[in-house]
Amino acid sequence: MVAIMHHMDLAKAHILIIDDELEMCLSIKEILLDEGYRATFIDDPRELEALLSKEHIDLILMDIRMPGIGGIDLLKSVKRHSPNTPVIMITGYPSVDTAVRAMKYGAVNYFSKPLDLRALIEEIRLVITVNAQPKLQKDGLDQIISNAPKIADMKLFIRKAADVDTPVLITGESGTGKELVAKAIHHYSHRIAQPFVHVNCAAIPDTLIESELFGYEKGAFTDAKKTRIGRFEQANYGTLFLDEVGDLSLAAQAKILQALQERTFERVGGNGSISVDIRIIAATNKNLVQMIKESLFREDLYYRLSVINFDLPPLKDRPGDVRLLTDHFIEEFSSLHHRNIIGASDEVYNLFAHHNWPGNIRELKNCVERAVIFSDGPVIGLLDLPSQYLQINDIDHDEYSDAIDEINREMILDALSKSGGVKIKAAEILNVTRKTLYNRMKRLSM
Repeated sequence: MVAIMHHMDLAKAHILIIDDELEMCLSIKEILLDEGYRATFIDDPRELEALLSKEHIDLILMDIRMPGIGGIDLLKSVKRHSPNTPVIMITGYPSVDTAVRAMKYGAVNYFSKPLDLRALIEEIRLVITVNAQPKLQKDGLDQIISNAPKIADMKLFIRKAADVDTPVLITGESGTGKELVAKAIHHYSHRIAQPFVHVNCAAIPDTLIESELFGYEKGAFTDAKKTRIGRFEQANYGTLFLDEVGDLSLAAQAKILQALQERTFERVGGNGSISVDIRIIAATNKNLVQMIKESLFREDLYYRLSVINFDLPPLKDRPGDVRLLTDHFIEEFSSLHHRNIIGASDEVYNLFAHHNWPGNIRELKNCVERAVIFSDGPVIGLLDLPSQYLQINDIDHDEYSDAIDEINREMILDALSKSGGVKIKAAEILNVTRKTLYNRMKRLSM
């Protein structure tokens, strides 16, 4: 195991391990304790809700396959009870579909068994560091970075859509920036000083959707100890953003349609109608027209939501924006994390240009942020890129890793040749520390 140096505030972080294999829990806990973190584990997912209610957790490591409840369902539950707690998913059965679903429902990363302990410890340190940083606000059109004509037209349309209270539907793949567009509409509307309430519909079980959206009265059910207002009331006079609306059940769709049509609703267990004045923006990565044909989405709700529609193109259809976005994120995260990174190497730009980006802008953003944090020099190189995000690539991961290792080996050999075999000088040529060079040579069996 490789010990990673971290600041005292990171060492105080409390990490929760959830895995039905007791030996795995004990093993990971021991590693985390050795790294200086606090660590707790549960091997019964039913204990999670009670634990979250009484303990502050900074990070959760969660197995995807467990008896009784799937890891994705448990992830939704975590995000419902503690939306700001980062979650790293772990699986012995890796697949592109599972990885994408984990990211969609809020996981920050995805690791396969057997675990790469070095990469996992580095990721834990990174996630805790990033989560402790103040978040930059991204609400205006200046944060929608693109040279694509379609995006330029969309920016003009956002301004026009913001002037009215008509419902808006934003469609596009996960990670294309749907929430950013929703916030921009709110930002330029007359409701800017009022709440913007984000609801992840995919994370709320159908049995709880009514009480989550409309609230409940004290005594409405066993656990209703006091009256709670729902998201509709929280958004009064502002904007209600129904994210992942395509994941709602038909029953939930009917309840939302009624509230939108009548602009009134009742809390669960309540008798009086409550009126609200809100702007509705919805988003989905699903094909709602096809879902209507398959009787999975209500046609009347679709037409109620899609008076104005924005369809966001995937990043692979915006190849000219990849470098532009990369440079933007380098500048943003270099400032946020107090680094002096001025750009990326030609090899990195070339790799990014040929990557398929299944996670779109979100994937690129996460990749760049990690690279900025771990880069030793002023320019991000191939050696600085995280290996984890390649696990959801469309190309063969082993072949890709071998190719990257070969490039790294050639770069190190070239630097050693230019320096006459003096490793300190070779490290300077590569813009890394001597220790980093030694570690990379050791990993490559040089």
